[in-house]
Amino acid sequence: MALVDSLRIEFDQGLNILSGETGSGKSIIIDSLGILLGDRATSDMIRSGSDKAFVEGIFEIGENRPLVELLAEAGIEAEGGDLIIRRELGSSARGRTFVNNRAANVALLREIQPHLIDLHGQGDQQSLLSAETHLNLLDAFAGTMQNRLKTNAAYDQILKTIRDLEESNRSESERLQALDMLDFQISEIEQAGLRVGEDADLVAERNLLVNAEKIANLSVESYAHLYEDDLSILVRLGATQKRLGDLSEIDSKFTPQLDQLLNIKPLLEDIAAFLRDYIDEIQVSPERLKAVEDRIIELDAIKRKYGKTIEEVLSNLERLIEKRESLLRSEENAQTLTRNLTSIFKEFRSEAERLSELRRTAAKKFEKAIARELQDVALGAGRFSINFSLPQQNQIAEKMLQLAGIQTEPMRRSGLESVEFYFSANPGEELKPISSVASGGELSRLMLVLKTITAPSLFPRSLIFDEIDAGIGGKVSDAVGSRLKKLSETNQVLCVTHQSQIARYADAHFQVFKEVVAGRTITRVAPLDTEGRIEELARMIGGAEITPLARKHAKEMLRSM
Repeated sequence: MALVDSLRIEFDQGLNILSGETGSGKSIIIDSLGILLGDRATSDMIRSGSDKAFVEGIFEIGENRPLVELLAEAGIEAEGGDLIIRRELGSSARGRTFVNNRAANVALLREIQPHLIDLHGQGDQQSLLSAETHLNLLDAFAGTMQNRLKTNAAYDQILKTIRDLEESNRSESERLQALDMLDFQISEIEQAGLRVGEDADLVAERNLLVNAEKIANLSVESYAHLYEDDLSILVRLGATQKRLGDLSEIDSKFTPQLDQLLNIKPLLEDIAAFLRDYIDEIQVSPERLKAVEDRIIELDAIKRKYGKTIEEVLSNLERLIEKRESLLRSEENAQTLTRNLTSIFKEFRSEAERLSELRRTAAKKFEKAIARELQDVALGAGRFSINFSLPQQNQIAEKMLQLAGIQTEPMRRSGLESVEFYFSANPGEELKPISSVASGGELSRLMLVLKTITAPSLFPRSLIFDEIDAGIGGKVSDAVGSRLKKLSETNQVLCVTHQSQIARYADAHFQVFKEVVAGRTITRVAPLDTEGRIEELARMIGGAEITPLARKHAKEMLRSM
């Protein structure tokens, strides 16, 4: 795959560091994980000179019941606590996907992915600018996802009831016009007297009627040649039978041949009988042909208006009848729907108020937890807060007042209020939305802090950080490394980094490098022992030219762990 010819990596349970020079192929490793879990794969990912590429991953899933149930729904067993995913990419044909040796599709991989890994790259920092992400993180911390799902469901039911009520409240003239049209359409289909398969039967019959004269001539000629002519096949067969009988009396070798002939004769007589009966049944009827063609034209006209097949037309007939019945009941429905909307709104309000209460209580704890963690990522002077705000007036509230007389504040699917994270990195600066004050490096550290706090409830056990060190260095990098190390105590962590201050915290350190073999460039990944780690840290400290001072510094970094 790409610059990889063959590669196997077994990651540690703790903090796994991937390092190497720029362009060595570190991104290939991360991209391969993404492909394995549903990212789009293209033929240009296949190594030059090869027609296929294979990516396989083995994941320990333990007692992950939601994942096991998801796999079971797809007909895949997850026995033994392991999940094996394999993707095959082809240069000309579509690739293939297997989960535990069962064929699967990419859509299933995308469903599996959240249960296995969380991939955080530089682009994911931008997700921290989204208020939706803020709400997800708060709900994860507060443990209110089930409350939120109930609120979502009630809101969705409100929307459906509003749509039904609007349909029911159409003006009387519109309702009558719709009923007239439905009556006409239903009558037109019912009067056609449709039968499933009739169109195919008619086409077959038309083919016979169009060719009736030709069929009759060929059948008569065949019957004559076989049975009726003076020198028909059966007459000649009888003569041949007599001669073979005479021969068999002279030489017994002819007896089997005579037996075969005797077996053939009944078959030919059956064919002759079939032809005689068929000739009697042949109809050369221009009147019937016209009737069949007229019926085909009638069916085609019905299908052009109401469905491509008779089955579709009949299905649409049921839908039209249901729609007519709904319009006939519309006045009664309107009263019922209004009562339902009032009831559903009370349910939504109850769930949303409970959710709001839980969120606001959790927000205070969340702010304190963030404040404690900021110190550990060199943001000790930073301040963090969660701002709640009611949404602006929206159409849903207006429609509820208009349709059912329900007076309510604006509301959202996720609850009564919106949530936004505010942050100040420096003393004396006022708190502002993260999107307007945080730098790239600060966003990286904030995301790391948030993952540390919410990982047990929101994130899967394998966390992948692709260049989280972008825009930071020195003590800040060391603080990030320390935080990653802490995170790896409860989660498997994979981190791609250029910073020695982060790499020194590794439980397992892998060096990604390129080498030229037989004129071809190949990406390799090597697990590093202590000496290898010293050399790699020295390179990360001082560059390609490793000096004694850089090597000494690397040793000191490892000794201080």
